[in-house]
Amino acid sequence: MKSMKQNRIKENKWLAYNELAWTESIICADDDYKDEIKVYLEAIKKHSKIKVKILLHLGCGAGEYDKIFKKYFKVTGVDISNGMLKIAKSKNPEVIYYRANMRNVELNKSFDVVVIPDSIGYMTKTGDLKKTLATAYKHLNPGGVLLVTSHIAEEFKDNNFVYTGAKGDTKITIFENNHILDQAKTKYEAVLIYLICRKGDFKIYTDRHLIGLFKRDIWLKLLKNAGFSIVKQIKMNHLYDRFVLEQGEYILRVFVCVKPEISCSKK
Repeated sequence: MKSMKQNRIKENKWLAYNELAWTESIICADDDYKDEIKVYLEAIKKHSKIKVKILLHLGCGAGEYDKIFKKYFKVTGVDISNGMLKIAKSKNPEVIYYRANMRNVELNKSFDVVVIPDSIGYMTKTGDLKKTLATAYKHLNPGGVLLVTSHIAEEFKDNNFVYTGAKGDTKITIFENNHILDQAKTKYEAVLIYLICRKGDFKIYTDRHLIGLFKRDIWLKLLKNAGFSIVKQIKMNHLYDRFVLEQGEYILRVFVCVKPEISCSKK
């Protein structure tokens, strides 16, 4: 894993991305991301104005997406969590990984595609979201595609989820509760309860995550202000159906954007 000189990176305290990062490979099946990535690949093929060879993945996590992305592109990943990056590198040794903050990372290189799956939710302030979109724009080649997957405030609802997995002598169950924190729907809290049994030793962990919610109009405004042309919005309503309890509904929206090509005017 390569290191870079960045603004000082504040280590997050989330167990899910550090001490418990190893649980993701047990909870997630190999094909859990297949349908989602199929949507991304189709969007890239349809809307990119240039030939796509290299991809930047901001908020890459433990590298589950990259296991599929690397079949099609040369991949570079960025994440803020050491625990996630350690796992990502072990799964994808051919991928270049950097520990950095997506708000201000400077790779001194541009890419044909930039993808930000729902890790963008950790931008809880408008200013942070603007910085991240500026980072994506800076690192994208003209004619290239940006894919951002997020919740929209108007569409978001409280939900409960359950995830389970087992490997060898380890069994894991995770309960997740999402609840909106304010009447204006500007953020929600995801509370995760981990039940982990390893070699007969049973432990319980609790983890809390604060996630930002922005209205659709704000998204459109910020993307346009960053310089992108918004070519399509794709709803993904059923990716997590099998994990949602009760009559919940978990809606994600993909913004498909293109960085305008450089125009050459005749003199």
